[in-house]
Amino acid sequence: MEPITAIQLKSIPALKEVPLEQLQWLISQSEEKLVPEGELMFKAGDPVVATIIVISGKIRISATINGHYREIVELNDDNITGWLPFSRVKNAMGNGLCLKDTRLLICPSEKIKAHIEQHYELTEALVHIMTSRVRETTSSQQQNEKMMALGKLSAGLAHELNNPVAAICRSSDKLFENISHIPAIFKEMAALCLSQEQATAIVDNLQQWWSNKPVKAPTVLELSDKTTAIEDWMDSKNISRIEIAEILAEYGVETTVLEDFSRLFDPAHLDVIFSWIHGALEANRMVGDLQISSKRIFDLVSAVKRYTYMDQEPDKQFIDIHSGIHNTLAMLDYRFRKGNVELVENYDASLPKIKALPGELNQVWTNLVDNALDAMEPAKKGRLEIATTKDRQCVHITITDNGPGIPEEIQSRIFEPFFTTKDLGKGTGLGLDVVSQIVQRHRGSVKQTSVPGKTIFTISFPIENN
Repeated sequence: MEPITAIQLKSIPALKEVPLEQLQWLISQSEEKLVPEGELMFKAGDPVVATIIVISGKIRISATINGHYREIVELNDDNITGWLPFSRVKNAMGNGLCLKDTRLLICPSEKIKAHIEQHYELTEALVHIMTSRVRETTSSQQQNEKMMALGKLSAGLAHELNNPVAAICRSSDKLFENISHIPAIFKEMAALCLSQEQATAIVDNLQQWWSNKPVKAPTVLELSDKTTAIEDWMDSKNISRIEIAEILAEYGVETTVLEDFSRLFDPAHLDVIFSWIHGALEANRMVGDLQISSKRIFDLVSAVKRYTYMDQEPDKQFIDIHSGIHNTLAMLDYRFRKGNVELVENYDASLPKIKALPGELNQVWTNLVDNALDAMEPAKKGRLEIATTKDRQCVHITITDNGPGIPEEIQSRIFEPFFTTKDLGKGTGLGLDVVSQIVQRHRGSVKQTSVPGKTIFTISFPIENN
């Protein structure tokens, strides 16, 4: 195999501006290595201690995230990876598997560090590779962050939609069944040849029971007691379909009212009359359930539209901070209930509007609230307080949780890109970086204080020019 030459390295696009003597120096400080197809060049978590030039071959860098295999990048001929000047990367992000026999030139980082000043063009080339890599990685990780956030919100939305959709399906099935019985009941009612006075009494009482239905549903014990009392009354009147008793109890109908009503009819007719009343009350209840469930779906869709500002121009506008916070909390409501987290809201109603991109500020509230809920999750309970205040110059939003707190030794790093304490696949380390960038674009500031049992994030926006 021919030795690697400086001219060969200069043909690599990233190194084309580097003088030959610097490339020759790089070769002299490096070790050549041939890695066979199928072997791991490095493992996820291995320390990054050398600059690696792929002379020929193919390497796939991949990781397992949330139990699923994911390719991070594929390196081919002339790619450069590993340690680069001024990079903060300390450990490999994934496993480097050689897909075919791969020839490498490996230079220990200590040797390049010691001669950075003497080899300006080489350093410049390596730094350019590093900045390009950071830019590409940031873009990819930001997309992952967005997809993770979207996944959380969509999971919550799906959970929230499932209940009203299931209720609509149940009620529509029951309503269809109820309607299918109408012809038979109508035939039986017609056979009774009721007087106009009796028909009017049935309609009037039915409408009164509809309108007087208790707003607050009775407790299980109260409903059981009332149902039993009505069942006993119906039994005394030889009314066979005693299942009618429960819905009458639900509508708050008393046995004294039923007794007065029954005196208007031939006792032999009561069984048919109450069967018809049962169908009418059931239909009314099911229509009510359909209205409640469909309104819940409408409210959820409206919350999504307000959260994303789908119907508005993507420009800065004067907004009420509280509106965005309310929309965000609506999107994350399922997580509060799932985590048994108490929400405390203390808002200053006189807060002035500020000029902002509302969709971006919703990202801020989502990331901060989501992080707080994650922190409190292990305890299976918690307390989150959101408060707004103002002074002469700024409006302030504080988000406080009673989770375990942020360890003092890492508090200075939490806003760094890619820094995360979450398990692999549960966080990209860009949540707080995104928060910081958005707040800065709005000429604001974000600060945090944390001790065991209490973490506070304070976001401030200037009132000036708003």
